[in-house]
Amino acid sequence: MDNTLKLLDEFQELKEKIFNEMHKVIVGQDRIIDRILTGLFAGGHCLLIGVPGLAKTLMIKTLSEILDLSFKRIQFTPDLMPSDITGTEVIQEDTLSLKRTLRFLPGPIFANLILADEINRAPPKTQAALLEAMQEYQVTVGGKNYPLPVPFLVLATQNPIELEGTYPLPEAQLDRFMLSIKIDYPSEDEEKKIAEITTSSFNQSPEKVLSAERIVEFQNLVRKIPVSDYVIEYVVKLVRNTRPHSNNEFKFVQDYVSWGAGPRAIQFLILGAKAKAALRGDVNVSISDVKDIAEDVLRHRIFTNFNADAEGVNSDYIVKKLLEEFNYG
Repeated sequence: MDNTLKLLDEFQELKEKIFNEMHKVIVGQDRIIDRILTGLFAGGHCLLIGVPGLAKTLMIKTLSEILDLSFKRIQFTPDLMPSDITGTEVIQEDTLSLKRTLRFLPGPIFANLILADEINRAPPKTQAALLEAMQEYQVTVGGKNYPLPVPFLVLATQNPIELEGTYPLPEAQLDRFMLSIKIDYPSEDEEKKIAEITTSSFNQSPEKVLSAERIVEFQNLVRKIPVSDYVIEYVVKLVRNTRPHSNNEFKFVQDYVSWGAGPRAIQFLILGAKAKAALRGDVNVSISDVKDIAEDVLRHRIFTNFNADAEGVNSDYIVKKLLEEFNYG
């Protein structure tokens, strides 16, 4: 227990260092950085939704430098093939024996941190190439399994404005993302600071704070944090109340929801709450930790019906209203 507390204190200090280094390059966006770190240390992938120009790519690249992780950016386009992501086999001839063998050339998926830029612009076959990697942490080519480096985190982006020529992610793939994070415009003061810094010759390079090995150690630490039965029961009942079954006490769920969140939402809510507690150096996971992460975990797992579309009700509204009205204990 003493070692756990010592690691948690170190974890909290490292979090502050990461934020300080990030702010050498990124102005504001504390909530987004916190969410990405939550996903990283909980071992979950993140989907970032925001208009172009909000520093999504820069934020992820900077984080990879601070965490001393290998980083690859994959620009998803309609002509992108699965082999462009996973890699391909090529024929190689031995100069001595003249025998020909197949050699695997790894694709950009073989990195610790993957930026899948505009993931909804590639066709479903290419999107599906990420499924095995995100769930199994391996790639299968030519009947052989190739393990991915650890830690492994996919950060995908989507543009909510331009929908022409896009292929919406299927529900099964959306469910692989632990968090769906909405990135909003910066405040007026933050935009002023952005204008001052980015148009001058001032340049600061972030320093490396954490190695891949230590990240895996902290991921294991997060999983070891205990959670009370009360919090687990709260999470289970909260998720079950997103489903429009006959016993659901919330009329707005029955009226507006066609499909609610599945069991993976329960897992990610608990893991996310554990990571939130660990990032502040605490071993006590509370209901407030669950509520803090709930919107990002649930928004892409709740599917509204025609009535909701007609009345302008989306999944964000459902989650917020459910968190307000659901009282447990």
